[in-house]
Amino acid sequence: MYRLKKSLGQHFLRDENMIHKIIATLRERPFSQLLEVGPGGGALTKYLLQIPGIDFKAVELDEEKLTYLADVYPESKEKFLHQSILEMEKPFKGPFTVIGNFPYNISSQILFRMLEWKEDLETMLGMFQKEVAQRVAAEPGSKVYGILSVLVQAFFEVEYLFEVHENCFRPPPKVKSAVIRLTPKKEKPGMKSEKEFFLLVKTAFNQRRKMLRNAVRKLFDDEVLLDPIFNKRAEQLSIEDFGRLSFKLK
Repeated sequence: MYRLKKSLGQHFLRDENMIHKIIATLRERPFSQLLEVGPGGGALTKYLLQIPGIDFKAVELDEEKLTYLADVYPESKEKFLHQSILEMEKPFKGPFTVIGNFPYNISSQILFRMLEWKEDLETMLGMFQKEVAQRVAAEPGSKVYGILSVLVQAFFEVEYLFEVHENCFRPPPKVKSAVIRLTPKKEKPGMKSEKEFFLLVKTAFNQRRKMLRNAVRKLFDDEVLLDPIFNKRAEQLSIEDFGRLSFKLK
């Protein structure tokens, strides 16, 4: 068997009804290449391996879990990669889908990884800490609307699908969980460049309690800062607002 490792944020799904619900949700959209992140004890993996006609890979940092999976599924052991999702190369050529019960301690970093892969990512179905899922799906004006909300929603449609009770896991986590789905936007907002858009959004929210004019003053010429939009706070701006402002950066 295997041990749970708190250092890796491991909480393994054990509720079969929830597992089947996640698999059914995944299969609502077609895919031919699939990456599972953090298979752990294989709760999802055993069903993912049964999906016909796909190229499947699973990336796992914990060597003990990899050994366990290779022992249980010896015919598929070459599909299990001993790497970090944050450091690995893109797993496939061409479009691919990502699924995972993501380690909560690196969930924001995983979302930024999805942004790096956005040109080939056709769907991401992931379980996150509820608060993170809510931030990703938040709308302007919400107290949890922030950097993750804007950067992810600029490139993906975000669906907050369903919540998962703590008792569905072993051991039960001390936080709530929720499943979200990302799919690429057909039309992305206009922006001067991704680099400058990211800089503007991060700078604005780094001092989110301040009026926008004060938070981003160094990024704009004085005459641009006279625009009334700078009387707002970052959380009041839409993704399109940030895109438009990016064209006015120094």
